Amino acid sequence: MLSVISYPVFAFSIVVALVLSSSLFPVGWFEFRPEWLGLMVFYWTFRAPAQFGILLAWCLGLLLDVLEATPLGVNALGMGVIAFLVLTIHQRLRMYPMPQQCLMVFLLLGINQMLVHFIKQILGADDSGFSYLWPALTSAIVWPIVCVLLDNLNRKLG
Repeated sequence: MLSVISYPVFAFSIVVALVLSSSLFPVGWFEFRPEWLGLMVFYWTFRAPAQFGILLAWCLGLLLDVLEATPLGVNALGMGVIAFLVLTIHQRLRMYPMPQQCLMVFLLLGINQMLVHFIKQILGADDSGFSYLWPALTSAIVWPIVCVLLDNLNRKLG
């Protein structure tokens, strides 16, 4: 848990995550794009559970719904679930070494991806297979970089 939260770093990281979530990727690489906003929700809920909670995660998910033009509430529900699950295990998660944290990022963002995929299937999407889990895997791979980068920024500016 961070002792001082740098709110400019928080705002900047959320804006960057939203831009990266809505930026264009090559067609072949689009399914491998990390879940940037999910990573930020995970990070800020993990590092500052008193300041970042389920309501703020839900609002960010709703903003992502608007940016991606998906039905309202799909990503909001997913981000709220991520924040809730991180809040329930954040004290235990703090004691995990980085490889176990990466595994938890994969599991929690995988739950988010499954939930969003399930809701989109109910609403009529015709995706099949398990390719929707690639963002969870790539997010787990970039988690150490994101975590160290944001920790250093927060320490210097906080």
